[in-house]
Amino acid sequence: MRLHRDHGERTFRNRDDAGRELAGLLTRGHPELVRNPDVVVLGLARGGVPVAAQIATALRAPLDAFVIRKLGVPQREELAFGAVASGGDPMISDRTVRDFGVTADEVDAVIARERAELLRRESVYRRGRPPTPVDDRIVILVDDGLATGSSMRAAVDSICRRLPQQIIVAVGTGPPATEIAGADEIVCATVPPDFWAVGQSYRDFTQVTDTEVQNLLATE
Repeated sequence: MRLHRDHGERTFRNRDDAGRELAGLLTRGHPELVRNPDVVVLGLARGGVPVAAQIATALRAPLDAFVIRKLGVPQREELAFGAVASGGDPMISDRTVRDFGVTADEVDAVIARERAELLRRESVYRRGRPPTPVDDRIVILVDDGLATGSSMRAAVDSICRRLPQQIIVAVGTGPPATEIAGADEIVCATVPPDFWAVGQSYRDFTQVTDTEVQNLLATE
């Protein structure tokens, strides 16, 4: 199931703006989520955390970061062959690995490097605080947008292993035909008909820093 704006494409000022739009969609579509003790909001770090912060405030729900690391093709790191999430197995596109000639040793090396960075970021963001429990909770997974969807698929797969009540994916923007296996619902604030990148839906798409994530989580 997908909820989205009915009156065409929208450009957000920034991630906060997208978060407020998503918060409105969620509170109007699911008023039962407001002040619901079972709800937890997880922002995919880093770009999803400012978006998630607006949703958590509107729903009066706890906020946490969920760390995802893309697995980049060697020498072409901007091109992902998969992703790895906290507590989950790597999700790998066999086709991408094959098409770009990534060897098994290279795959293993990239996974090891990104797992180490994932653990570092979790430690930095939470400053020793344990992750927010998601078992038997209504989990809202948030990102600034979906491109290939590999990061969100890895996040959903990881959360599914922890037996939540429900998983709602909430994103600022994405292509018209994106499916995320395991998600009970996808809420997308704008769906450009000619989607080509997440950044096209934002006037300010400045990279989010570790310090910004720390500060947003510290307010919880």
